Amino acid sequence: MIHPDSGRPALLIAAAALSCAFADRATDPPLTSLREIPSPAMPGSAEANLAVGPSGRVYLSWIDVLPDSSHALRFSVLGGSSWSTPRTIASGRGWFVNWADFPSLLALDDRTLAAHWLVKRGRGWEDYDVHIARSRDGGATWGAPVIPHRDGTESEHGFVSMWAGSRGTVGVIWLDGRKYAAAAAARARGDSTLVREMTLRAATIGADGALSGDVELDGRACDCCQTAAAVTADGPVVVYRDRSQHEIRDIYVVRLVNGSWTAPQPVAEDGWEINACPVNGPAVAAAGRRAAVAWFTAARQTKRVRLAFSTDAGATFGSPIEVDDGRPVGRVGIVMLDDGAAIVSWLEEVGRGAEVRVRRIEPDGSRGPSMTVASTSAARPSGFPRMARAGDRVVFAWRDPEGRGVAQVHTATARLPGPSR
Repeated sequence: MIHPDSGRPALLIAAAALSCAFADRATDPPLTSLREIPSPAMPGSAEANLAVGPSGRVYLSWIDVLPDSSHALRFSVLGGSSWSTPRTIASGRGWFVNWADFPSLLALDDRTLAAHWLVKRGRGWEDYDVHIARSRDGGATWGAPVIPHRDGTESEHGFVSMWAGSRGTVGVIWLDGRKYAAAAAARARGDSTLVREMTLRAATIGADGALSGDVELDGRACDCCQTAAAVTADGPVVVYRDRSQHEIRDIYVVRLVNGSWTAPQPVAEDGWEINACPVNGPAVAAAGRRAAVAWFTAARQTKRVRLAFSTDAGATFGSPIEVDDGRPVGRVGIVMLDDGAAIVSWLEEVGRGAEVRVRRIEPDGSRGPSMTVASTSAARPSGFPRMARAGDRVVFAWRDPEGRGVAQVHTATARLPGPSR
């Protein structure tokens, strides 16, 4: 099916032509006017991410593979129904480029941006550092990158989330491998008493690039699941996958309240015991003191995508709500709506492939119908679909590594029904 405005294979749209005024949330699709828009990314592009600035600008970032096999982190701004000419944030060789640990961009305002990417350090394949750079002119030029961790170990540092703090600061969290590296070195010396553990750490980068507040938030986190952060009226909320001493890997939350981080607490007690990292992190969104977290679990051998709401800025959460259609892959996203509901995105396995789907969940736990946004693959090269909201517009980015000949980043926009805004 070809959309008349795009000239490209269209999305699997079941509800694009429906009216924007919906009376029954139980039966009406969560979005309207869904259409794919030409992507600014090159063929072979991957690791897309989305960000929304304070003024409502939507930013797409991604990695292009250059002709000399080096990499470039680029971004574009959505204007109307098209993306702006791409700008390059950074480029080089020796980057760590991975389907699950992807760069991000943060807009502090229309002129001040921050972006992160990953650069290899040392000899190990999974030894790499986080690089964070800032632009003060809307992305035309970028300053020298800052490394938020100062341990100096050849170990994994990644799965970053950033948020805008006060007075131009950038808050950042990451999974940190310094304890893992110490245990590996001890084992090489014949000492097996140290346990290989990844930790969750946080720091603040000042407007002048100075680092402060480098602290450990959790001494034992899941090795390679994405983290997520959102800012509530009470301060930042961070969600991640924990790792207990008994290999229970449920979703946990920490909050920055009055300048201090709270102790880790479970969002829900799924009891997923797995002696490996599932590479499937949570997503969080917030508006005022309302927050919502979406995640994937396979506790008790049952794959599920779940959602939990909070009305007290992430201090406590309600009972989990089932989101998926029965065969979820996970890789979730979430946006909050003005009326307190949330829209969750995830990958659902279909035949030999997968679909990017969305569903509206009400604060009382009732569910609307699911809606298919795009076809893709459940394989690792498809990466993690991304979703962001700006006003009544919802933007999607995903990668289809199999369906169109050349794998690259794809994008689409949709509209919220009027009463949902």
